[in-house]
Amino acid sequence: MELENTGSPGTWGGGLDGGLDIIVSGLASDAHTWNLVYLQLFLEERGHRVRNLGACVPDAMLVEQCLRHDPDLVVLGTVNGHGWQDGERAIGALRARPELVGTRVVIGGKLGIDGPRGVSHTDRLRAAGFDAVFADHAGMTPFRSYVDALPARVRT
Repeated sequence: MELENTGSPGTWGGGLDGGLDIIVSGLASDAHTWNLVYLQLFLEERGHRVRNLGACVPDAMLVEQCLRHDPDLVVLGTVNGHGWQDGERAIGALRARPELVGTRVVIGGKLGIDGPRGVSHTDRLRAAGFDAVFADHAGMTPFRSYVDALPARVRT
């Protein structure tokens, strides 16, 4: 279930307007969609182009979509409390492909069921290959700052 962007400025891969090409996706065991729609709208309002892959995305589909669309950023969102497990597996699949080693990938949301004490999940996910990890208890400010600081890739 891919929720293609309809309101994003510019064309995917255009990069002329300074916005990023971003894939937003849920993880394999997470059936929630409201968080993914929120992330899509949040990013589109900031001038980025978004492909929303939806919920329950198998790792193989995530890899295939990243290979096909060559995003500037991949944002994985989760709210079911199993994000750290699914996230480790997903980043392993992404980083196993040489074409995706340099792709920025972040994860955020409810990564575990132990709340703010789950710092070990953050460290573990960073060590697994995520460029940044955003726990739900921190709110949107760290994520907003991270995305706002990213330069758009110059595409030829």
